[in-house]
Parts: sequence; C-alpha cells; structure tokens
Amino acid sequence: MVILTSLCWSQSSAQPPSDNSAQSVTDQDIDLLRKDVRSQKRQIIASNLQLTDQEAVKFWPLYDQYTADLVKINDAKYAAIKEFASSYSTLTDDQATGLVRKMLGVDQSVAELRLRYTLLFNNVIPGRKTAVFFQLDRRLVMLIDLQLASQIPMILLSGGTPRQ
Repeated sequence: MVILTSLCWSQSSAQPPSDNSAQSVTDQDIDLLRKDVRSQKRQIIASNLQLTDQEAVKFWPLYDQYTADLVKINDAKYAAIKEFASSYSTLTDDQATGLVRKMLGVDQSVAELRLRYTLLFNNVIPGRKTAVFFQLDRRLVMLIDLQLASQIPMILLSGGTPRQ
C-alpha cells in the first residue's frame, strides 16, 4: 500500500489542465496511472492474500475477469471526470446534476459487481480470503478516489469559495 500511496501522492503536484492540449496529456497520465495502479494492486493483493497453489490457479483468472469488468465501469467514472474538467468553468445546473447521476451510477455499478463476484470468489477461495480480497480492493480504490478528489476542484456557487 505504501507504493500505491506514494504513487498517488507524487501525482498530486500536477496542475489542472488549462487548455485542450494539456487535457490530452492528462488523459495519457490517467491511462498510465490506471495501468500502474492495476499492476501494483495485483502485487499488493498477492502479497496479502496468501493463496495456496490450488487457490491461486482458480483465483487469478477470476481476478483478471473481475478487473476487466471493473475497468469497464471505471471508464464511465473517468469519462465523467474528463467531462467535468472540460466544462468546469461553464458548468450548468443540468450538467452538474447529470455528472452527479453518472458518478452515483458508477458507485452503484461497482457495488453490484462486487456483490456478483463475492459469490464467484467464494467458489474458488474460502470466505475469509474473499473478505480480505474485497477489503484490500476497497481500500486501494479509496486511495485512488482520494487522489482524484484532491485533483478535482470544488464546484463554486456564485464565484465564492467552498465551505468546510
């Protein structure tokens, strides 16, 4: 987790894009960050889950399937973030509400995916290991979300500043 945390914090010094060319660099950075995170996430899970050889043979293909499904869902999250970044200064009430609905839809889709895969993982590893896996998965996703949240400016009302 230290590796992932340091990766996330090292990204925090980046400035928000000011034009379209900077946005494309940000898109590349996000794609690289996602690939790096997936690689590190796999290593962290492997070192903490302590699978037997028999469990590993069954677990890792299912993990890869879960990750692929999660990536598809997270594509919607990153699309909403990009949409917010590109329209931040001109965001209308309807756009803001639409983005909130998209992000809540992503959250709901992730929860449904985890519920579905809980049963599948329980078929290949014991329940305690399934619980550890999802605990690790959630913590790692929270670290990523925290990093993203620190990079996204708050929507301001009437040019004011957000209240704490």
